[in-house]
Amino acid sequence: MDTIEWLCALIFAAAWLGYEPVMARIGTHHTTINADLAHIRAAWMVRMLAREGRIMDTNLIGHVLNSASFFASTNLLIMAAAAGLLFGGEAALARLNGLAVLAKAPSWLLELKFTLVVITLGRGLLDFIWAIRQMNYCVSLLGAAPEAGESDRHKRYASAIAGALNPALSAFNRGVRAYYFAMAAAAWLIAGWAMALGALASFALLAWRQLYSDAALATRRARQVLEE
Repeated sequence: MDTIEWLCALIFAAAWLGYEPVMARIGTHHTTINADLAHIRAAWMVRMLAREGRIMDTNLIGHVLNSASFFASTNLLIMAAAAGLLFGGEAALARLNGLAVLAKAPSWLLELKFTLVVITLGRGLLDFIWAIRQMNYCVSLLGAAPEAGESDRHKRYASAIAGALNPALSAFNRGVRAYYFAMAAAAWLIAGWAMALGALASFALLAWRQLYSDAALATRRARQVLEE
């Protein structure tokens, strides 16, 4: 690896690992989808406790749980495919080196590139697993929720449920982001600059969606309505 390759790898790492703290810092001055949804979920829990029938709320939690399970399963399959190429031996790497679109590289460097893809996906898989576990905790919290008539305990209990649900969905979001950066990592097979460009493009796309997309504007308006 030459200096340019190392620089591209550092750009990838900075974009991948720095996205969440950068967006958290931006969120202190500018609302984001995730920040707005944290407030909306807290309001949801307050209203859920005031309802007699909570079937809709439990179904919504179940839907998110199923989505996380689907993404985790898909993530595992993609990891298995990437790992299969990684451990396929010299013959598999030689066939890859023969593709015109990929940059020619020694076997150890090709293995390193596939390892980065597997690590990126692996971190996403761990996030999905943690999201699933936390949402299972939320199911128990919903089951133990005070009755609609016990309004004196609603505010504190709603805060407790939201405090468990928001980190669960944050972990789910990190798992989804892993797909973006795994694609950027896979672009390293073409060239180092392709990986760096892919990482920066993923960062920019995700940030734009958090700040200025139609969904961001809609959740911002919804939060304002709830806070009026």
